[in-house]
Amino acid sequence: MARRPSKRARSSKKKPVKQTGDLLKGTLRIHPRGFGFVVPDDPSASDKDVFIPRNMIGDGVDGDHVEVEINPDSDWEKGPDGKILSIVERKRTQLAGLITETSPEVWAHVPILGPEKPILVKLSKNEKVHQGDRYLFTVTEWGDQKTTTVAKLGEKIGHIDDPSCDVRGGIAEYDLPSTFPKEVVEEAKTFGDKVEKKQLKGRLDLTKTTTFTIDPETAKDFDDALSISKDKKGNFSLGVHIADAAYYVRPGTALDKEAALRSNSTYFPGTCIPMLPEELSNNLCSLRDGVIRLTVSVLMEFSSDGSLLSSEIHRAFIKSKKRFSYGDAMEVLDGKKKSPHKKALQQMVELCHLLKAKRSARGSIDFALPELVLTIDKDGVPTGTKIEEYDITHQLVEEFMLKANETVAKSLSDRGEELLFRIHEEPTSENMEDFYATARTLGFTLPKKPTQEDVQAMFEQAKTTPFSQQLAIGFIRTLKIACYSPRNVGHYGLALEHYTHFTSPIRRYSDLVIQRILFSEEQNGQKLDQIASRCSERERVSFRAEMAVKSLKKLRLLQIWNEENPDRDFTARITQIKPFGFAFELKELFLEGFIHVSQLQEDYFHFDPKVPMLQGERTGKRYRVGDEVLVFPTMIDLIYLETAWELEVPKKQKRKSSK
Repeated sequence: MARRPSKRARSSKKKPVKQTGDLLKGTLRIHPRGFGFVVPDDPSASDKDVFIPRNMIGDGVDGDHVEVEINPDSDWEKGPDGKILSIVERKRTQLAGLITETSPEVWAHVPILGPEKPILVKLSKNEKVHQGDRYLFTVTEWGDQKTTTVAKLGEKIGHIDDPSCDVRGGIAEYDLPSTFPKEVVEEAKTFGDKVEKKQLKGRLDLTKTTTFTIDPETAKDFDDALSISKDKKGNFSLGVHIADAAYYVRPGTALDKEAALRSNSTYFPGTCIPMLPEELSNNLCSLRDGVIRLTVSVLMEFSSDGSLLSSEIHRAFIKSKKRFSYGDAMEVLDGKKKSPHKKALQQMVELCHLLKAKRSARGSIDFALPELVLTIDKDGVPTGTKIEEYDITHQLVEEFMLKANETVAKSLSDRGEELLFRIHEEPTSENMEDFYATARTLGFTLPKKPTQEDVQAMFEQAKTTPFSQQLAIGFIRTLKIACYSPRNVGHYGLALEHYTHFTSPIRRYSDLVIQRILFSEEQNGQKLDQIASRCSERERVSFRAEMAVKSLKKLRLLQIWNEENPDRDFTARITQIKPFGFAFELKELFLEGFIHVSQLQEDYFHFDPKVPMLQGERTGKRYRVGDEVLVFPTMIDLIYLETAWELEVPKKQKRKSSK
């Protein structure tokens, strides 16, 4: 639990107008469970998204530009709710989906509409389809909650049995731009493939400074490099050098318009849909070792206890000395590999610990969650997983990027500049109480009204238990979604008054805009409200697309494992107890599943809401949050991205998977 931002930080937040019959326009986003949110075109009309209940969506489809009426009885602390009055503009005329039935009529499942809204497909005389075919469907009649959406066949994407089509399907499903217009590529090529001498004029020469990059092993776009030194007094000089993408992507150009349209790069397992063409993202804006690259460098001086003493921001140029992967850097620190940069890495670790202590002192919680990485072959087939531990090399990069972002935000604010803040509002008290209840069920002791110190102490204790990740995920789910805004309300999760995104201009348009503002290059005509809204909205779309493709790849891998060994059991941890069953997460895949109480055939189980737990009437057997169980899949549905599971029993049943 982080401290609240100061009153000064909170005072700039605009209060929404509450009037009966308020109307606003915005973009509709549909949740997989059927309800939706409208992201306002004008954030000053409402500083929160408008919740739309399932029965108030009408014939709205994800991405539509809609007019919504605000419910005058909305709970504005949680956010307004309303109903869609009209569709101002259809976002698309085509929807991506999969054929589910071919006789007597052809029906298709469209993921963005949800499983409860299949579409009817009208075939022409010579057209034939098969179950599992993936298509773009051209809509001829838009249905609503009571009537059917009708479509005809468009472009064929492939078949669900072909994993090489997964990314193409995700791109089509979420309407992502996958190719760059000719004029954008041509503009990128005009810069050539190397930095020219004339481009160095007026920049700070940092080529004599030892800089290096630390990134994932598969990374191609290196947008940040680091440098460090330590003097006899124990003070640190840290340099965070960020690719100067704003030098190449000028306001109003074709490159700029395309970057604004995309707003961010989208990362799928094994591939990336970049915000900028590869001529920039993988070359001129990538801080490769051994070549000169243009940067915006944040040079910071820290005392021996990690306090920031001074900072400068310069347009500069560097020549990176080394490209480290996280694994390479860790092996150097562990003494498994020799490197002339070991001392620098050790100094970075030392400063990282000091900054982490500062962050903890102000109330920010450090989770250090591991990441599940899927390995994908050239045909799109998932071949396995590996757990990327959030070790000290990941942590030091994160701490230095956080400090650079904070320093830039504070510098611009002190100059009186308007900028894009990365904001994160406080969670509701109800959500926090739910989290505290979950923590107590896992065996952690918390007072009735926990302080930030109580919660931090609990997370420290959790690091030595099997529940660390589950507790962290539960806490994260209570938090509101961070977003961009020109109005600063602080960042709750980081416990910071001033925060922005600056360190990834190759893959985030917000960071590119911040670079321009730093050097007074942002066009006056560009409205930060609109940029903030667009960047926030596209970030959410990319996240949903990434998760959809990743979920499909996980199910493919589960299916492969199940076919190779039908008797294989999987270890899972119970994450939630309901009166009608319990949810769990598969440890091998970070995949969620559910066991219905009717499947617990060894006894009759009662739900105890106080614990909570399910307890057997005769045997006393208990199922509680945090317990480990053995499960096996009985159904794997690649079309609907669904699974069915059973608990391991002495006599194993024949296990089948389906498509």
